[in-house]
Amino acid sequence: MIQLIRSTTLLLVGLFLLLTVPVWAQQGTGTIKGHITTSDERPAAWVTVQLKGFKKTVSTDEKGYFLIKNVKPGNYEIAVTLVGYESAVKSVTVEENKTVTVDVPMNVSNQQLQEVIVTTNKNNYNARKGSSSLRLNEPLLEVPQNIQVVTSANLADQQVISMSDGVIRNISGAVRMEHWGDLYANIHMRGSQIQAFRNGFNVVSSYWGPLTEDMSIVDHIEFVKGPAGFMLANGDPSGLYNVVTKKPTGQTKGEASFTVGSFDLYRASLDLDGKLNSNGKLLYRLNLAAQNKKSFRDYEYNNRYTFAPVISYQVDEKTKLTVEYNLQYAKMSDVGSYYVFSPVGYTALPRDFTAMQPGLEPTTISDHSFTVNLQHELSNDWKLTAQAAYYNYQQKGTSLWPAAVNADGKMIRSVGIWDAKSEMTLAQVFLNGNVTTGSINHRILAGLDLGNKEYFADWSQSHPLDSVGAEFDPTAPYYGIPVNGFPVWDRSQGIETRAVLGGGTINQRYSGLYLSDELGFFDNTVRLTLAGRFTHVQQSAWGGAKEEAKRVTPRLGLSVSIDRNTSVYGLYDEAFVPQAGRIKDGSKVRPITGGNIEFGIKRDWFNGRWSTTASIYRIIKNNELTADPNEAPTSGHSVVLGQKRAEGVELDLRGTVIKGLNVVANYAYTDGKVTEATPGVSFKVGDVVPGYSKHTVNSWLNYKVSNGVLKGAGISGGFTWLLDRATSDWSATHNNQELPNYFKLDGGLFWEKDKIKLALNVFNILDEYLYSGSYYDWLNSYYWQSEAPRNLRLGITYKF
Repeated sequence: MIQLIRSTTLLLVGLFLLLTVPVWAQQGTGTIKGHITTSDERPAAWVTVQLKGFKKTVSTDEKGYFLIKNVKPGNYEIAVTLVGYESAVKSVTVEENKTVTVDVPMNVSNQQLQEVIVTTNKNNYNARKGSSSLRLNEPLLEVPQNIQVVTSANLADQQVISMSDGVIRNISGAVRMEHWGDLYANIHMRGSQIQAFRNGFNVVSSYWGPLTEDMSIVDHIEFVKGPAGFMLANGDPSGLYNVVTKKPTGQTKGEASFTVGSFDLYRASLDLDGKLNSNGKLLYRLNLAAQNKKSFRDYEYNNRYTFAPVISYQVDEKTKLTVEYNLQYAKMSDVGSYYVFSPVGYTALPRDFTAMQPGLEPTTISDHSFTVNLQHELSNDWKLTAQAAYYNYQQKGTSLWPAAVNADGKMIRSVGIWDAKSEMTLAQVFLNGNVTTGSINHRILAGLDLGNKEYFADWSQSHPLDSVGAEFDPTAPYYGIPVNGFPVWDRSQGIETRAVLGGGTINQRYSGLYLSDELGFFDNTVRLTLAGRFTHVQQSAWGGAKEEAKRVTPRLGLSVSIDRNTSVYGLYDEAFVPQAGRIKDGSKVRPITGGNIEFGIKRDWFNGRWSTTASIYRIIKNNELTADPNEAPTSGHSVVLGQKRAEGVELDLRGTVIKGLNVVANYAYTDGKVTEATPGVSFKVGDVVPGYSKHTVNSWLNYKVSNGVLKGAGISGGFTWLLDRATSDWSATHNNQELPNYFKLDGGLFWEKDKIKLALNVFNILDEYLYSGSYYDWLNSYYWQSEAPRNLRLGITYKF
């Protein structure tokens, strides 16, 4: 493995260096360089600069500088353009073999510029900067870490409607295994389940959450690969995804869409964006969505309703206040019906088979969040951000699970109550700054994270639908009145009381202090990051005693710009992640610790229209808990794995490769193994870690005709290919069993003109029987979750 990484590294470095050799200016031409500033004298980053009347177009860098080479001598006009604002134009004379310098001020404030840039980024697949919630005051090209952004253009072209609906095809190495349908995302990457964030807050309060975000509220999604515990609170060493919700842009516009699809999918959404007063200081954004959706399996449904208003107020030129509320309401069939069980093996039953009992009460979920964000520019070089959030999740429903699976495949289905409540109060304050000492530039980041999370679940009541001698037969299923009738639950006591009585509680309180200094040398072409974080955690789970832990973790990063468009980086980070669980023998639950080493190379191509990233990594994790393979998932018992190692290679390409052609393509090699096993557990050193694929390949191409009779028409398509898949969970008797390879092909057609767009996508074109699963020792049975057969979606969008 190490030799493979070394060989791959040399190959990638050689390839990228070959492609980044500069093209020297031709004799007889000149060069134009310049600096673009806003009306408040701030650098105008990422604006378009064009030589009027010619095809030469560039963008400014993060400091507002631009460079146009190979210009023939003569008189020209430089035009600086920004969507929605008048272009700034300045005349310039170019002489042979000389460089002329020009400064252009724009009639737009820095705040207005940032809002337009965020909006413009939606129209392509390549994002140059992350959101402010990532706390990075620099372009992604210069960050010593692999960060990939799934833009709203990605999501729209692929007709993604939920966080669990194909998002991960845009990220190398990301997979979903035991995911509970469209209830939870549960994304694995680099050998572990990654943490879920929203607007910079860790929104995980239990292993199963949070509820998958409806895409009506989502602007874009940021995947931070590798250690993220320093930048954001309590992140996993394998990474995280950060869902960034829609905010007001300052432009008055709207969008309405309607989608119909296979299995009775009916969906409508409305996005309104505008001003609430004449001076544009008070802005609003309102997103509404409603969806009725059934399944290729009988008796399943998942209806969703979303209401998300946002208000922002520009107090003055330096201060902005944003208040946001999100409500996601779900009404769905029993959440355990996605699972199929058989002692014979995977796919022993038809793809559309279900053990779901019609007549069970629906599961309902109300997911509320309220966020307040304040941003204040202390000066041109210092910015203070403070935000607080309250999350409230209420679930009332059931989970269908076998109480027994016989050797002939017949089973006793058991319905368990699953009522739950989650409350989270979260707060963050951080400071970004730029300081120069001599010839060294300092990018400073300092901050404080606070959080209090409480999760209550009642799964202490169960009711068998079938009985011994009258088992449910999957080969001849009967969906009439079950022999034991329907369950009647005792909800006379509150959820908090029932959760304590049943041992279904998780509590966590944490605080974190951090400081980072990125030192820039040689005109900021060499950037050295020195950082440290102190984390203090108190927690308890499943009725166990309160645990307390604290630790200081360092971070060391190096990023070097080979040229303006290419950088190489290295990173060392240590992990300290609290975890909740209860060990059967009463042992103390310790936080996850470990270290990460990562190297990579990044490049922006053709003025940033598309980008590539190549990285290699090695992650060590200690003390990680995993579900006890000998007990039911709701037992609450875990076992300590010991130590595991994940290492691999990742390649990502995204952006507009040629005019009209947007591409996302990625590959990942992942190798996860147990390196130390706790005595007495069923797995051993060398066993494969569950929940990933050794080889993951994804692609998505979207081509739109720009001229001629077919102007506005387009075609899109892509595939996901998973090889050497590990099962989704541990098994004492089937540890080495692999899942078959997975190949899914999707594609579609679209037509766009003026304000209207029609899109038709077909998913699983080859109609493959696709699934993920594992073997449950305690049931002596295989289980799997199948995906939908060939299906389609037709959508119409109107912008106004």
